[in-house]
Amino acid sequence: MKYPFKSLLLAATVLAAASCAKDDTQSGGEETAGPVIVNASPAAIGGEIILKLKTEASGIVEKSRAQGVSKGSGIDEIDRILNTVNTVRFERLFPDGGRFEERTRREGLHLWYYAKYDPSVPTSEMASLLSSCKDIEIIEYSLAAETSDHRRAASPAAGAQSVTRAIADEVRNVPFPFNESERSQQMQWHYNNTGNIFAQTSQLGADANVYAAWQLSTGNPDVIVAVVDQGVKYDHEDLAANMWVNEAELNGTPGVDDDGNGYVDDIYGYNFTKETGELDFSAELMHGTHVAGTIAAVNNNGEGVCGIAGGSGNGDGVRIMTIGWSADNRQTIPNWDMFAYAADNGAVIASCSWEVSSPDLAPDLQAGLDYFIDNAGMDENGVQTGPMKGGLIMFAAGNSGENRLKFPSYYDRVVSVASMAPDYNKASYSNWAPEVDILAPVSY
Repeated sequence: MKYPFKSLLLAATVLAAASCAKDDTQSGGEETAGPVIVNASPAAIGGEIILKLKTEASGIVEKSRAQGVSKGSGIDEIDRILNTVNTVRFERLFPDGGRFEERTRREGLHLWYYAKYDPSVPTSEMASLLSSCKDIEIIEYSLAAETSDHRRAASPAAGAQSVTRAIADEVRNVPFPFNESERSQQMQWHYNNTGNIFAQTSQLGADANVYAAWQLSTGNPDVIVAVVDQGVKYDHEDLAANMWVNEAELNGTPGVDDDGNGYVDDIYGYNFTKETGELDFSAELMHGTHVAGTIAAVNNNGEGVCGIAGGSGNGDGVRIMTIGWSADNRQTIPNWDMFAYAADNGAVIASCSWEVSSPDLAPDLQAGLDYFIDNAGMDENGVQTGPMKGGLIMFAAGNSGENRLKFPSYYDRVVSVASMAPDYNKASYSNWAPEVDILAPVSY
């Protein structure tokens, strides 16, 4: 796609780039390597770019903000470029962590910044201009992410050769323990596959063996699962009792950050696309609610379906924190601080049914993932306060039926999950690759 780029603007930005590069021959200093450019993809979101500053440069930005500078970086060389392309926002990608700010800085999240500017300027031009600035360590294109909603994918089909499994009767004959309808049991064949769900493609035992697992545990309210997806319908009759609730915000003053965590009215979580506690969900935006139901729909209440960890009907299911980011099936995410938010507010597991549009590593997202993995379940002093010390992140392998994974699913610190059909074969739509950790049955 061609972008309009006026000659006057081009000339001005070239001059700005020239001013950004220091003349080492005059200063006598040694030449320093310029920033690394990552995810230089044509799929990048126009008018957005992500920067990781060097430590000393971030200090300059923070000092200028403390002195009342509300726009720009406070670094002349960078600001000449930002001003030339009509930058409207330049701010930390991961906001101040409040009482968790010390560990936020220890993890290097304070070095990441996000710029929003005139979208008529091609991202490649913006990256080229900024590449001369030695105060920048990384320049990253802002990429879209896509939900991995298997309901949008191709219908399941039998694989080349079914695998025969010997299933002991004493394991498979565990009775259904709750009072949800027979229809819910049929819909959720992946919990306990009797072999007659899809007559020609279904096999006994091709499931997650959930009925047997329920004999050991039906859930634990100490476990908070962040559903990083479209917003979860928190007042759904089959979910409301298992939602994470920020009591300070629920009982506080609307429009006020009552608990001082930097997010206003985050009662059940936060909408990171619109930067508000008001969540997006509707008949068209229910993927997050669908995922939350599989995890923690309330069991034994005679409503809807059963959650794998939805409890026994006695308030003992895991709790769902909704981390809303997607307003549709394709949405840019300038807010990787959602993983820091989840960790800082008590989540220890993150469910992520989406992927970044480029297969390449996204270092800013990696920083957010690492923060969650390293710090979830602990307070600001590193003392364990949750049921786990450190977090677990699950990512869908993808739904394009390809022999490859995109980031973050191939990242070795997350758990990559491919989809299994009811006959033990890979679901026709599921991606696969050596980096996949789990093949799990998924309902249709």
